Amino acid sequence: MKTKYLFLITVLVLGLALAACGPSNITVQPQPFQRTITVTGTGLVTLTPDIAYIYIGVRSQDASASIAMAGNNTNAQAVIAVIKAAGVDDKDIQTTNFSIYPQQQYDDKGNMTSILYVVENTVYVTVRDLAKLGSLLDASVRSGANTINSISFDVADKTEALSQARLAAVADARRQADELTGATGVSLDDVQTISYYDSSAPLTIQYARAEMAVDNSVPIQAGSMQITTTVTIVYNIK
Repeated sequence: MKTKYLFLITVLVLGLALAACGPSNITVQPQPFQRTITVTGTGLVTLTPDIAYIYIGVRSQDASASIAMAGNNTNAQAVIAVIKAAGVDDKDIQTTNFSIYPQQQYDDKGNMTSILYVVENTVYVTVRDLAKLGSLLDASVRSGANTINSISFDVADKTEALSQARLAAVADARRQADELTGATGVSLDDVQTISYYDSSAPLTIQYARAEMAVDNSVPIQAGSMQITTTVTIVYNIK
């Protein structure tokens, strides 16, 4: 019983002590207001492509799957041979599609008349000498290629161009910041944040299926492509 009374007295004493202390007050110092200006600059560099990517394929069909396969293999091997003869390395020739599938044939009344077996073999080719691209396409069609799609032009090494575009974007952003602060009677202080985005889309030419060999080397013009960098800078102002 004494123990029970002692426990109650202890609880009461602690309660009184806490009540005497009262609630705690935490003071939060307000952060000083920062004045900033945000500007977005753009840098653009124009390049001449020096590399091309192209899909070259052979599509065969026959009522016999084995005949369609054999014909496709023969033509595909011939196409790859002329691609290599044009100076394309093995590492720059990659098979991206090989498929065999039945294709039902119908008459004008919608009745199925037969089944043809279609075989497709497509390689993705990297051409590093654009001067040879036209003759490569011509030789490929003559050797049996009948699908040529999506010729994309690009620049193999864009490191220096990206650096130039970024510097130009920063200079453009700074020019805008100087112009705006000068017009409003304030001055620039330290840079608070910087963010940027690079973009460069390869040039792509779409080609329909080539059913017949062409008489002359295909005229191909690589044109030009652009690299664009957008930079956003937040400056403190004073």
